[in-house]
Amino acid sequence: MTTYRAATPADEPDLHALWAVCFTAPQLLPLYRSDPDRLPRTMVAEGSDGVEAVVYWLPRRLRNAEGGIDLVGGVANVATRPDARGRGHIRSLLGLALESMSEAGCDWSLLFTGSPGVYESSGYKVFSQSLTRGPLAAATREASAVRRASLAEWPLLAELYDRHNAHRPLTTVRTPDDWRHRVPAHYDDSVDLRLAEGSGYVALRWHDTSVEVLEAAGHLPELFSWVAAEAAALGITRASARLTPGEPALPFLFAGLETVADTSGMARPLAVDPSPTLASPSAIHWVADYF
Repeated sequence: MTTYRAATPADEPDLHALWAVCFTAPQLLPLYRSDPDRLPRTMVAEGSDGVEAVVYWLPRRLRNAEGGIDLVGGVANVATRPDARGRGHIRSLLGLALESMSEAGCDWSLLFTGSPGVYESSGYKVFSQSLTRGPLAAATREASAVRRASLAEWPLLAELYDRHNAHRPLTTVRTPDDWRHRVPAHYDDSVDLRLAEGSGYVALRWHDTSVEVLEAAGHLPELFSWVAAEAAALGITRASARLTPGEPALPFLFAGLETVADTSGMARPLAVDPSPTLASPSAIHWVADYF
């Protein structure tokens, strides 16, 4: 017999073991442990030999298309033990999670996945974000004021972030705790964080043949010119960017644009229909805000 319920402290060893089997995501446990209210929002399927499946959700404040802020239930850490799959555990646990979100006053729910079929029967629908990629612009000038930045400088970065995203749908209203825990968990040593003093910043991941822009904020032409020049020096000719096609600074980064559809996001209404926010042409959910 299976019992569906909220987690208790005694469940944490089983949860950690389950996630170790199902995920290769080093940031998962640190982020989970950083949430002091995690257990009442962690729904587990308990069988005769322990936890068989889990769904965790956390509240996030996201900007909407009307210029306001929605309280959103972000679904994360969804996993089923290999020997317990095919029993409908995730659908049952999502039902409990959605009830919990509604009780907490959430407007809608959001998740990111590569397996949309798992969530469709629970009312989630795929949405698309339009991102960009293409050949890099010619290196026309150096940007001497660009320097390497540290996340220890987060108050400066937060000011730039808040100004840049003040009216951008789907972006997270980051708290100091987010900057101290969530952003560093996603932007580890593999991410090159660069700052144009008092102007803007960009988070990059360099690959052998391309550069990936994970996040950017502020006045971007100088930063993008620096990226193009740095890439040229490394023999890199292409880039991809979590930036919408309407971003005015894109010509400083790309010589030509290709639009990429990111369909990893799924959403479900609770008290509010999120469709206007999700369909906004400027909507972006930055990498450091994934659950």
